[in-house]
Amino acid sequence: MKVVTFGEIMLRLKPPGVDRFFQSPTLEATFGGGEANVAVSLANYGMDAKFVTVLPDNDITNACVNQLRGFGVDTSGIVKGKGRFGIYYLEGGANQRPSKVIYDRDYSAISQAEIDAVDFKKAFDGATWLHITGITPAISEKSAALSMKCVQTAKEMGLTVSCDLNYRKNLWKYGKEAKEVMRELVKFVDVIIANEEDCQKSLGIENGAEVHSGALDTQKYEMLAKEVLKQYPNARQIAITLRESKSANHNDWSACIYDGKEFYLSKKYEITNIVDRVGGGDSFGGGLIYGLLNYETQPQ
Repeated sequence: MKVVTFGEIMLRLKPPGVDRFFQSPTLEATFGGGEANVAVSLANYGMDAKFVTVLPDNDITNACVNQLRGFGVDTSGIVKGKGRFGIYYLEGGANQRPSKVIYDRDYSAISQAEIDAVDFKKAFDGATWLHITGITPAISEKSAALSMKCVQTAKEMGLTVSCDLNYRKNLWKYGKEAKEVMRELVKFVDVIIANEEDCQKSLGIENGAEVHSGALDTQKYEMLAKEVLKQYPNARQIAITLRESKSANHNDWSACIYDGKEFYLSKKYEITNIVDRVGGGDSFGGGLIYGLLNYETQPQ
């Protein structure tokens, strides 16, 4: 079973440890992006994973591609285009100080890619699953159009499509609100991954589910999941992550999934002494896709 993910990967620059920006003169350089993270997770699970994107033709791209290959990810779907390599700066949180992200991705290659930049039919050849997020459609109008073509082509070819709504308020700057774009894109999605804010900001669906008010009310999340599938009958499942942030270093994690019939709630995991909070939701997405693919192939 081959899973294809599509989106932007960026250069991540971070001060060492829990330092503030330029508290020391050093920035650690790595690569990261929601869809690429999912591809790496799936490859680590032993699955056939392919990452598709548009990147500039330079040595930074070559280094990024080599790193993805080192994780066992198929990079044959990466297209070279005009523009730059996107960057984000991360300041890690500590105790009650939250983490901070500064994006520097304007004019990146994928943000300027034309609608025909990627041959999705070729990229999806032999694949059974496509994973995308709400981050790529937020980058620019062109990347939103490319994302729509991506999911439409996947559905035409019979792939299962998953989408992590992943609302990022700092990215929706090109004149459209998330709801204008994501409501249309989700019509081509089979498995929705979200949290309560994603449902509110990307789909305009609210029912009072709130993580910041203390203990989670799981009944409200069940109501939220049912409302999403009611409004999007094309989707067969929705998974909602439930994160209780007690500090930058201490989170409680759980999740729920609704398949239109049954509502399932996971056990709660108390995660202390967090090393790196970024990518936690992507690890959930990778695990969910792996579980659904393996569960659905088992005899009932």
